[in-house]
Amino acid sequence: MDFELMVESIPKILSGSRLTVLLVTLSLSMGFVFAILAALLRRSKIPVLVVPIKAFVFVMRGTPLLVQIFLIYYGVGQFEIIRESILWAVLKSPFWCAIIALTLNTTAYSSEIIRGGLESVQFGEVEAARAFGMSGFLLFRRVIFPIAIRQALPAYGNEVILMVKATSLASTITIMEMTGIANTIMAENYRPMEAFIVAGSFYLILNFIMTRLIQLIEWRLSGHLRPPKFSSVPSR
Repeated sequence: MDFELMVESIPKILSGSRLTVLLVTLSLSMGFVFAILAALLRRSKIPVLVVPIKAFVFVMRGTPLLVQIFLIYYGVGQFEIIRESILWAVLKSPFWCAIIALTLNTTAYSSEIIRGGLESVQFGEVEAARAFGMSGFLLFRRVIFPIAIRQALPAYGNEVILMVKATSLASTITIMEMTGIANTIMAENYRPMEAFIVAGSFYLILNFIMTRLIQLIEWRLSGHLRPPKFSSVPSR
């Protein structure tokens, strides 16, 4: 084990962490918004809306993410109509192709997680809110959505961790994030163990941070489950 190489690799691989975090942040942020829309459309009971969403989820969950990245980056560019359109400004960039693939993938998985959370909301809680005069978007914003997110958060936390690890596949289309830099170090020194131990350690740290953030959000949304704080009253 070459410990000197491992120490030298730390700043190099750390320089790619910024790109890794950017991939995770953008794909998860956009994917979460699209997942909410997909979950709501899936529950709309309108066939013309439900069928395309179900087909999209089936395809994205049933095919490997690596294949999706290759199809978007290598496959779409072979069509002349795409190369001559304004979309080519985005699709010719490996970074944005990775963002699109990661976003579509997490949208499919997250939409099912959120849909499960929405369906777990008890009918009695909705009726109680309606009794207080809530309806429409106010009912959804104040009652249905917070309860659904609280129910879906543990499963969504797993999706966040999987997405952090999935960003390593972006290195296959020349994006020099942490795994891409580790591959370069391995090619230069023929030391895969040292390079990928350092890269794996950074992924572990990043996932530890993400796990703590999810736990913090879950703690904030579960105030009703925490024991009440009683103030001590001094005796006379």
